[in-house]
Amino acid sequence: MSQIPLTSLRVGFAGTPDFAAYILQQLLESEFDVVVVYSQPDRAAGRRRTLSPGAVKTLALKHHLQLCQPPTWKHRDTSRELASFDLDVLVVAAYGLILPLWALSIPRYGCINVHASVLPRWRGAAPIERAIMAGDEISGVSIMQMDEGLDTGPVICSVTHPITSTTTGPELERALAELGGNALLSTLKSLPTLDPVPQSEVGSCYADKLTSMDARIDWQTPALVIHRQIRAPSGRIPAFTFIDGCRLRVLAAEIDTTAEPSQPGEIGTVSKTGIQVACGTGSLLLKRVQLNRGKGHPVAAVDAINGYPGLFATGQLLHGDDSQQ
Repeated sequence: MSQIPLTSLRVGFAGTPDFAAYILQQLLESEFDVVVVYSQPDRAAGRRRTLSPGAVKTLALKHHLQLCQPPTWKHRDTSRELASFDLDVLVVAAYGLILPLWALSIPRYGCINVHASVLPRWRGAAPIERAIMAGDEISGVSIMQMDEGLDTGPVICSVTHPITSTTTGPELERALAELGGNALLSTLKSLPTLDPVPQSEVGSCYADKLTSMDARIDWQTPALVIHRQIRAPSGRIPAFTFIDGCRLRVLAAEIDTTAEPSQPGEIGTVSKTGIQVACGTGSLLLKRVQLNRGKGHPVAAVDAINGYPGLFATGQLLHGDDSQQ
C-alpha cells in the first residue's frame, strides 16, 4: 500500500473540548505538519460567566499554531481563509460546528472525522454519554470521510472498546481519544489509497446533546438506570437531585445490594461508606456529592454527612423536582 511522504502532508485540525485536544496532542507528536487549528469561539463559563477557551485552543496556543475561531461557517470569507492554507486534509474531532458541503471539498482529500462511537450507532453530539446511559457493552471510535449529513459519511475504519458496569464518561472519553488518535495516524499514512465503506442505516441512532432534563434524577427509576446516569457525564451536566430545597449533584455512586425496600428517594443507612438512597428498584450508595450550600465544593459523601448531619439523615427524601419540597 503506497503512502504519502509524511513530512509533505499538510493537515488542518478542527476541534474544541478535551476529547479533541487528546487527539490533537497525538497528531502533534507525530511526523505530520499541522498547518492550522480551528476551534469554537470562547464561551462564557462559571458563576461570573467569564470567557473561557476550549482545550484545543489552549493546546494550539501552547504550541504556537495558527488558530482560527470563526463563529459560523455560513460566510464565504471562511471558505477563502480555509483555501488559503492549501490543506491536504482537514481532521475534525468534536468540533461542535457544522461544516457546509463547500468546505468539505476544499482540502485535497476532503475532511475526515474522528467520531466516538461505532457508526452508525450514536451519530451526533453526545455519543459517549448516550452509550453509557443506554447500557451499551461496547463503544469505540470510527474514522469517517465527512459528507453533508450528521455523521453519515462512509467509514474508513472502526475500533471497539468495552464499557463495563463501572465505566465513567471521563474514563471512556480518554480511552476512545487514545484509540482515535492511533486510528487517525494510521489513516493519514495511507490517505490516497483508502476505500471508505458507506454506512448502513440498520442500527443507526442519534446521540442528542445532553440537557438538564437528562441530568435530573428520577428516584422512581431502577438503581441500575440512575447509576448509568451518574456515570455518564464527561464533566458536563452532572446528575442532580434536590433535598430540603437544595440542589445536590451526585458525582459518584455505587449499586447497593444491602438495602431493605423503602420509598424511592428515601435516605436509609448513613455511614462512612456513603449515603444509602432507595430507588424504584434497588438502591444506590452515594459516594461523592456537591451541594449548593456553603462553599459548594465537591466532597466525599462522609464529609457531606459530617457537615450537614440533619440534611443527610435517615428518612430524609431526595426529590427529582425542587417544587416537591
